[in-house]
Order: sequence, then C-alpha cells, then structure tokens
Amino acid sequence: MRLLSGSVLLSAVFCQWVLACVPPHIRVEVPAVVQAGYVLSRVNLFPCGQKVLFFTACDPDFTVLSDGTIVTRRVTRVTTEGKSFCVWAHEQGQQKWRVDVSLTHADEAPKAPVLKRFRRRWSPPPIYLKENTPGPYPKDLEQIGSDSSQNQTVYYRISGPGVDQHPVDVFKVETLSGMLSVLRPLDREEFPQLTFTARVFNKFTHKETDLPLPITVHIEDVNDNAPVATGRLQFTVVEQSPPGTVVGTINATDRDEPNTSHTKIKYSLLSSAELFTIHSFSGVITTRTSTLDRETQAKLFVAVELRDMGGASDGLSTTSTATILLTDINDNPPTFRETIYKGTVEENQADKLILRIPVDDKDLEGTPNWQAVFKITKGNQNGNFRVETDPKTNEALLYVSKPLDHEKGAVVTLELVAQNVAPLVGTGASWRSVPVEVRVGNVDEGPEFSPPLLVLRVKENVPNGTLIGTYTAIDPETKSGNGITYYEESEPASWIRVAENTGELRTTNTIDRESKFVSNGTYNMTVRAVDESKKSGVGTVMIIIDDINDNVPFFPKSYVVLCEKEGQLGSVLLEAQDIDDDPYSAPFTFELGDAAEGKWKLKDAKDTSVVLQQATAMPMGEYEVPLLVKDRQGTGGEQVVRVKVCECVGTTGAEECVAQRRSVVLGVGAVLAMLLALALLLLLFLLFIFICTTKREKFYLDDNGAGMLLKSNTEAPGEEVTSDLRVAPPVGEDRDGLVKGGAEQTTLTSPTAFPGGHQTLQKSSFHTMRHEFSSATGHHDNVYGTAAHYGDGFYGDTGYVKYSDAFATWRTNELYLDRKIGYFGEEDEDRYAADLLKHYGYEGEGSPAGSVGCCSELGGDETLDFLDTLGPKFRTLAHICTHRGERE
Repeated sequence: MRLLSGSVLLSAVFCQWVLACVPPHIRVEVPAVVQAGYVLSRVNLFPCGQKVLFFTACDPDFTVLSDGTIVTRRVTRVTTEGKSFCVWAHEQGQQKWRVDVSLTHADEAPKAPVLKRFRRRWSPPPIYLKENTPGPYPKDLEQIGSDSSQNQTVYYRISGPGVDQHPVDVFKVETLSGMLSVLRPLDREEFPQLTFTARVFNKFTHKETDLPLPITVHIEDVNDNAPVATGRLQFTVVEQSPPGTVVGTINATDRDEPNTSHTKIKYSLLSSAELFTIHSFSGVITTRTSTLDRETQAKLFVAVELRDMGGASDGLSTTSTATILLTDINDNPPTFRETIYKGTVEENQADKLILRIPVDDKDLEGTPNWQAVFKITKGNQNGNFRVETDPKTNEALLYVSKPLDHEKGAVVTLELVAQNVAPLVGTGASWRSVPVEVRVGNVDEGPEFSPPLLVLRVKENVPNGTLIGTYTAIDPETKSGNGITYYEESEPASWIRVAENTGELRTTNTIDRESKFVSNGTYNMTVRAVDESKKSGVGTVMIIIDDINDNVPFFPKSYVVLCEKEGQLGSVLLEAQDIDDDPYSAPFTFELGDAAEGKWKLKDAKDTSVVLQQATAMPMGEYEVPLLVKDRQGTGGEQVVRVKVCECVGTTGAEECVAQRRSVVLGVGAVLAMLLALALLLLLFLLFIFICTTKREKFYLDDNGAGMLLKSNTEAPGEEVTSDLRVAPPVGEDRDGLVKGGAEQTTLTSPTAFPGGHQTLQKSSFHTMRHEFSSATGHHDNVYGTAAHYGDGFYGDTGYVKYSDAFATWRTNELYLDRKIGYFGEEDEDRYAADLLKHYGYEGEGSPAGSVGCCSELGGDETLDFLDTLGPKFRTLAHICTHRGERE
C-alpha cells in the first residue's frame, strides 16, 4: 500500500513538472557581497509560448520582474555554504510552479561569463507597491545609491509625478541615505504606474555627480472593485420558444486589472432558473423550457449575480435584474360567448343589420392574432346574408344582403365560424363555430314573375303581330295568377306589346338587330304585373335577336385620294364593311364594274379590303369607279367610289392633294381679293353713272377737239340732256363745237326705258371723217375722230391720227393709247382718274367680266376691234350718253 501511494505521489509530481513550462531549478554563481539591483539570472520562458505568467519571490531580498529576471533588492552576503530561495510562477487563476534558485560563492566555482558582475550605473529595479495598502505611513520602499557615493559625499533629490506633480506628496527620499518612502495609499484604478526622477548631487559643490535616474513605481492590483452590468437589460423572446432559444446577453465590466482573476466574471441566475439559463462566463441567457406563455405572464424579471475571481467565494459580486418580454403568437382562437344566436328580419328587406355577435380572444389586442374574420359556412347557399367585422369591437356584423321570402322559409339557420387574420400556431385548438337562427317576418307582397329573367330568341324582321312568348306572374300569397294584369314597364324601341290579361308578347314593329337599342345581339324590356290589391312586381325579358342577311357590304369612304408616284401606277386601299353579323358579312368578294374595265384593276383582296390600282396611266382628276361588293353569302350590290388622282403631300396615311392644300392655305386671301375686285367694279360703275347724268356742260378735250361732254347732276330718268358728239378733223374746229371741213356729225341717243324701270341702250350710227391736214413737219395724214367703240356706236374724241387705212400697225395703237391715257389720267374739276390700269392677283382662271382697265386689251393688228373689249363700265357709259343724245 505504501509503495502504491509513493508511486502515485511521484507520478503526480512528475506530471506537474511535465505540465510546467518553467525550469524547476536555477543555479547562479555570485560574489560574496551582492549589491542591490544585481541581476542574478532570468527564468527561461520560451517553452511557455503565449502564456502570461506572474512571478513572486519567497525571499524579500529578491524580486522577479515580469519577464522572469531575478534581481536583488538589498545588499546580500553569500557565505561559502551558499544561499537558496524560491520563485513562484503561476498563470491567472491556475496552478503555481516552483523554481528553486541556488546562489554559490564565486570562489568555489568559476564564474560564468553571463553572470559576471560588471560595474554599472546606478539603476535600481522597478518598485512594486500594492494599492490601498493599510498604514501606518510612511513606508520604506527601496534605497537608491549612486556609484559616485563611493568617492564623494552626495545627497539625493526626487521630482516628478507623485512628488511635486499630480499626485503630489506621495513619495519622498531620505537626502543622505537615498531611502525612498511612500507617504499615503494609492489606487491602482487611478494611478496604475508612477515614474519620477532621482538626482544625486555633491554635498559640497552641489553639482550632479551622475545622470538623472528614472524610477518607476508599479501599483499592484488588489480585488477592490466588484463587477458592474453595462448595456441594456431588457430583452424579448417569442412565447412558446423551444429550449435553447437565445434571449439576450448581459455585459459587465470590472475596474480591476484586466486579464487577471480580479476581472474574471462569472454569471449566475438568482431567479427564474426553471425558465432560463445563463452561460457562466459569456452572460448569454437562453430559454430552458417551451412553456413560456404571454397570456399567463407577459413580462418576466430575472435576477443575475455578477461575481469576479471566476466565481470564487472570496470574489466581489453585484446583482442586476434583466427584464424579459414575451411576444405574442396566435395560440388562442376567438371564442363565442353564447352557444346560439337568434335574430329577426322582415321579408323583402335588404342591406339590413340583423345581429352583432361578440367574440373573445386572449391574444394581443389590435394585432392580426386578435383580429377576427367571420365566415358563413352553412345556410347561405343563395347569398342572402353577409358578415363583416367591426374593427373596433372585433364583433361579427350579420347583414341580410338579398331579400328573403317568408313563403319559402320562415326560419333560416346559419353556421358562423370565427377565425383570425393570422393562422393558429403553437396550439392544438381549432377555429370555433356557432349556430345562428334568423326568423323571416311575413308581409303582403306583389306578384312575382317566374323566372325573374325570361330569355327569348327571335329572328329580326319577323312580321308584326308575331307571338314570341308569354311572360306571367303569380301572387306569392295565393300561389295563383288570377286577377293579374300586365303592362310594359320599359320597352325602348316599341317593338313588343304585352297582352294585358294573358302576358303574351307580340311584335308591333320591325325588329332590327342593327338598331342602336340592341347590344351584343340582345334587346331588354321589363314587364310590370299588378294584382287586385294594386301590389306590383317587375320582371325582365331578354330577347336574343338572330341575324338575317338584310344588309349588303358598303364602302364607308366613297371618296378617296390616289397619289401619283413617279415611274409606277398609283393605287389606293379600299375598306368595306357590313353591319350584319357572321356568317352574313366578311369575307367579301370584290369585282370591277363594266365601265371600269381597262382603266382600273383590283389586287390584294383581304377579308374586308381590296387595293384599287390604275391599269393605265391616267391624267390627274376625279373618276367614278363602279365596284361590285358581295358578302360571304353572295349578297351585295354595285358601289361607286369617287377617286381623285393627284400629286400628294404629307405622310403615309395622311396624304392630301397639293391643290387642296394650296386651296386651304390661300382660300381666305382669294376670297378677300374677289370681294375687293367686286367693290372696285361697283364704285367705278357708280362713278360713270354720276358723270353721264350730270347737267350739260361743255368740256373741251383739247385745243383742236370738236367734241365735248355735257355735265349733268341728274340721274335718268330726270332732266334730259342732249348733246352732239361730233367727230371732226382737228383743223378748223371752233370752240362752239361746230364742225368745219365737212365732217359728218354722229349723235348719241339717250337710253330707252324698259318696263319695270330698267333701261336699254339703243345703237347709233357712226361715221368717220377723213381730213387732210398739214402737220408741223409738212406731212399729210388721214385724221380720224376718236373711236371708243361700244357695240355699233363710238365714243368720240379728237386727235387720233391713223397713217392710212391699209396700214394698221402698233404705232397707230400707241398714239391712240397715249392720248386716251393722258385724258383719263388728268384730274380736272369733277373728273377723276378712275379708269387706270389695275393689278389684280391671278385667281386661276380668267374673269368673265374681263379686265377693268381702260387699256387692258387691244384689237386686231389692223383694225380698231379691240375697242369692243374695253370693259362693261365704258359700254354702259357709252350707251347712257348715246341714248340721252338721241332724246335731246
């Protein structure tokens, strides 16, 4: 047994050393006297990898830095027997490992080069001070000493944080000995480390004998802060969630030194442990059970303990409360409060509320889990009822939507089912239903047609008086049709007459399927039935009209434009239609009439269209093309299509002739030009009448003229003015108008009145006088009077020179026109230049009245016939003057 126990102990020790990553023993050779700050050795931490180890020395004369360096804290003497102490290495919160350190005298063994003591500058090791160490104070920390103190008398001074900077008056130094002391406790959470500066001076010269020495004081942590929860402490989870559902995470912090056991927090539940669990070190809360019920308890409060030191009993702890809200699911169906509901409604009523049926639902109010939806699952085959939901009260609202008939049933039984907007989950329950009884009250009703809608079929164009059907009604109270009379309630086209006593329906006018009163081949009329008590009812008759072939195809557009195209024969698409229905309409057949053969041809015939093309090139103009169009049954007739062949402008499908386009553009200007021309003609006509009807007054045409005009201010039939218009040679004529040289006188007669107040002009003879005279140049020419020729008469003036009767040249015309233009161009007293050459816009064709200018046309090359075309105003003036001359 002892042997077994020893083996187990050795095995445990062996395993412990195997698991340790630090060497179990360190041996160091040192001088007999080891000064403070002497570096003895360093623990080899390479096998430990990333592990963070903490060291403590079991002998207060030595200290171990965080990197494993072993340093003397005080002057130490090593005897020949040597000196031993231990160093503990441990991980945070884990097992410790012991390292034995042996110091031997340097005289006993040769010194290793790495442990050779070199002369150093004064550099004490870092100083470690536990936070909040209890008094009394001051407490000695470390003695500093400069190498210069061996040869000189020196004193020490310190400055910096902890001395004369914040926090002040924490450290002090003994001036002569160099002993450092702390004057009050420090809090690591406030000052984890303080570094100040030490200086050494010669006591007599007060000069620094060495370089300034930085001294670092590390404040070692103690577990003096409890964990504190941070962040939100309210979480939500769906009711009836399965076990293991994550609810939320509690976060906490600890002000103590991180990555130490002082800040290793353990979480544990103090309440609701039967419903939830929490992970010890992550703080994640999860569900333990699936029985969480929002309807039982919607809000849960869970107390959580936060303890540092990994949950050790000597750790500090706090308590926080987490609030967990349960969200709703639809695990409760709506329920009815009664086992049966009853209501009453009168027959023939519609859209009337019968009942309000309440329901209860435990789910969250206002959500789809609570909102009710009602359905009528039985008893509503005819659709007489409808049910809605009151959004505020969640009640069922039962309406009668179509009138009920007491004679068909005094009581109607319905089944009403209540559901939710959301489907049921997490429960074995089903939707609830309840029976509803509706009693139908009895009222006196009018006759009823059976069926309410009568459908009849008839061909169009049947003879008047044809019986197409019978529509009768019965009294629902007596179940009889006796004593009921019938009338047309609505009969838009007056095609059908209903017999008053029998309800027979007969035609009274021709039924036309293509009428505007027919829609989709059906025609509707309503019939009213009235019983002896003056109660009435209405029924509807729908007549389906069968089509017959009573219409032929036709061209909706009987006038089309065919656009000429250079280098090819023009064509145009013709569309036909037939208002009959299938099979009496399309497809159509198209043929050319006899009169169109050789000029036109047809191609690309479709169901309702054909292309009309020129057979030969034809000049522009309008043509009438006869076309024979027949429907599918061969019924049709000849149609005449007017085709205008022209040059077109515009886009395809919207072409128009160039002439039409110009006419449209210039139409307004052309009309205005015509109106202006007519106005000018009227003014000129009035002017000449005014001139010819003035009182007799002499006007000498020139110095040599023998003729004269008589001025008159009276229009005919007024004062008769007679005057002689003499044509005489220009030589020898006196101022009194007497003709010398044997000139023959021609007299203008006055107009003769027609019955009715109109006047005509009578012809008068005309003679020309020839007279030889000598011009200033000595030439002798024939001299004629002026010859304004109107019909067979002449308007006379002197001074016209014609070289000979045989030579009619433009020179003769030129001389005459010069004298005539000069005369009418003068404005003397009451004469106006009204007969001048006018410019008018060309209107496309000649005016039937001719030009209004006095010189617009000339006669033949050798005659004076051109004087016959001087215009109607000259002819009228000449006739008026001629007739008046005859009357005088």
